[in-house]
Amino acid sequence: MTDAQRLPGGYELSTDPARIDLDRVHRWLSADAYWAIGRPREKQERAVAGSLNFGVYAAASGEQVAYARVVTDRATFAWLCDVYVDPSVRGKGIGTALVGGVRDHLEPLGLRRVLLATEDAHGVYAKVGFKPLDPPDLWMALVFEQKTGRGE
Repeated sequence: MTDAQRLPGGYELSTDPARIDLDRVHRWLSADAYWAIGRPREKQERAVAGSLNFGVYAAASGEQVAYARVVTDRATFAWLCDVYVDPSVRGKGIGTALVGGVRDHLEPLGLRRVLLATEDAHGVYAKVGFKPLDPPDLWMALVFEQKTGRGE
């Protein structure tokens, strides 16, 4: 497995759910993330409550600058989703370090696999060991039609 880039100085990773800035995360995802445009706040709160959450924070101010969410049984399977880095800190390696931190947190659980879906960030995930599904014909999905936007 490829080593992840470490967070740049001045940033820290946390899984403490009390640190998640729900207003900020909802704004990021519902207004700027192609997969979650229009996601209602109540749905985001339920998603956060039922997931393992990761935040990256500016150490000096405590301001949240990135987020990722993992849906998992903590035994066999996990789904990495809602990975978002604030535009003001993109290009510093925070996204790669965040995904690497998620990988490092999940690895000791003995999961068989961690899945994700992305339209445009394959390179970020490949840096920490993600690969296309092989063989893809083993996998299927049940997709429910959304009434408003993607809003996952």
